[in-house]
Amino acid sequence: MASSPALSTAPALGADPVLEAVREFYERNHEGIERARHARRYFYGYLTRILQQRVAPGQRVLEIGCGSGHLMAALQPAAGVGIDLSGRAIARAQRLHGADGRLRFVEGDGSDPEVLASAGGPFDSILLVNVVTELSDVQAMFESLAPLCHRHTRLFIYSYSRLWQPVLRMAEALGLKHHPPPDSWLPPEEIRNMLRLADYEVVRQDSHLVFPAYVPLLSELLNRYLGRLPGFQQLSLMYGIIARPAAHRFAQPAAPSASVIVPCRNESGHIRPLVRRLPDLGPGSEFIFVEGNSTDDTEQVIRDVIAENPQLPLRLFKQTGKGKGDAVKLGFAHAQGDVVLILDSDMGVAPEDVPKFVRALAQGKGEMINGSRMVYPIEGQAMRFLNMIANKMFAILFSRNFVERM
Repeated sequence: MASSPALSTAPALGADPVLEAVREFYERNHEGIERARHARRYFYGYLTRILQQRVAPGQRVLEIGCGSGHLMAALQPAAGVGIDLSGRAIARAQRLHGADGRLRFVEGDGSDPEVLASAGGPFDSILLVNVVTELSDVQAMFESLAPLCHRHTRLFIYSYSRLWQPVLRMAEALGLKHHPPPDSWLPPEEIRNMLRLADYEVVRQDSHLVFPAYVPLLSELLNRYLGRLPGFQQLSLMYGIIARPAAHRFAQPAAPSASVIVPCRNESGHIRPLVRRLPDLGPGSEFIFVEGNSTDDTEQVIRDVIAENPQLPLRLFKQTGKGKGDAVKLGFAHAQGDVVLILDSDMGVAPEDVPKFVRALAQGKGEMINGSRMVYPIEGQAMRFLNMIANKMFAILFSRNFVERM
């Protein structure tokens, strides 16, 4: 994206008194807001880390209400566009973060279709952080974003919980926080309803920051651990909703290619039966064996099977670390398919069932499809209780570390 100066559409704002009041507030308090951001850097830093987990570097990102562009820059997009009502904020954002041309900042109403059209797109991620409470018509905003979305676009909507309204109002009364223009404290259920009406599907909802101030050790303990527990989550300052465009907006995609990761250690006897049962997953698909320093001849058997079946898309990588999690990460790093799956080499889940998972993902049935070996007949000791607990824990940990980044 070529470097360009900040664009301005500010004169169009006068037609809406609500937007004009919001713009005037941010223009008048720009320097104070910047100082407040520095004073509350723990809160803003924590929120930034959350979004860094969910928005991978290198995406195309649009941020509505970008302010001075600090969050956008922290996400390291390949190309980013920020829109904000405040000309002073946009000027600062362009000065601080727009020099290399990857980030572009537009002054204007982020709910105006004409302003959004000037942003380009489509985008992989669209951020609305502490924005929806200041909009005249939230549903109309969601509808206006539709032309900027592709099938896999994600909307990230973060806002203050209504439970904290008395606390924030008290902080305003004491002069600890700027008193904002009139806003609407929309609860998450209202946001979900408006997203549904605008043809989006909610894929995740979470809560963060039960303790937004910084106290060494205590803040991280409360926010990272205690604040994640049922009951305590409801006390969080922020709620987040992640949504995607409804699948019916788009034509049915062609069958995706798949990379099937097969971690294996001391599984020599299972390799040949597994390969015989591998399904045809279509063009561009592959099966990646990750061998985990076996004490038997698993590695040699895999090499032999690959040599014997040159017509099959089989690959082998030697694990350098330890544990199944490390093996999975190595496989993911080398995967080339549109969809990535894990298949245990002991065939606890039937290889013939892999196409079911690919089909479910392609049809938009979930962000991650998790299989269960409990649907298959189990011999007396084939799935001992502790083994079952270990598999459940792996599924939970994998979901927390992988799905949170989606």
